[in-house]
Amino acid sequence: MCRLLRGELLILSGFVAAATVTVLLVMPTTSSPASAEWTTTPSGPLGPADRDFLIRVRQAGLWEMPTGEWAQTRGESRRVREVGAIIMQDHQKLDQATREVAARLGVPLPDQPNADQQRWMAQLSAESGADFDRDFANLLRAAHGKVFAVVADVRAGTRNDEIRKFAQQAVVVVQKHMTLLESTGLVDYAQLPEPPSPSPAPPAATAVDSRRQP
Repeated sequence: MCRLLRGELLILSGFVAAATVTVLLVMPTTSSPASAEWTTTPSGPLGPADRDFLIRVRQAGLWEMPTGEWAQTRGESRRVREVGAIIMQDHQKLDQATREVAARLGVPLPDQPNADQQRWMAQLSAESGADFDRDFANLLRAAHGKVFAVVADVRAGTRNDEIRKFAQQAVVVVQKHMTLLESTGLVDYAQLPEPPSPSPAPPAATAVDSRRQP
């Protein structure tokens, strides 16, 4: 009876051990999502914001290059035609640089604009003259404002030397284009998103009289 009981216990323990091994094999290895999104490159750590930055700059070029070209034939204002040519040429150079940086860092890039950008392109492709001028100036100015905030944040906080250098280049281009679009005199500033509210000011420090003893 005792031998039978010991045999049953051995069989049971063997079954439990096998089951434990099976569970360990099928359960996924857990790791921190944040650490999984960071990669090591020769120019330093590369994070999610760095990759998103490259994707956004690439997509900006994918819709601003063709719309800049359209401005040169559809625009009524001479200034709009001039600004369109500059934006197209600048984004051609910036797009080439974006693809080169992304290739070195192993970041896949999209081949088409995002859904909003495609909608803006469809709108502009159906317009000409004064309507095109107005919407070209306002759509591109609003888009540049959003990209500028992303680029500036990445420039300020990236840990990657190559991204930092490229973000500096992108900041200059985006700021230049905002100024050019504003020079058309067609930007409706009331339609632009308001700047974020400032953080509450910290309470003023209370003066301490050094002559008073605690």
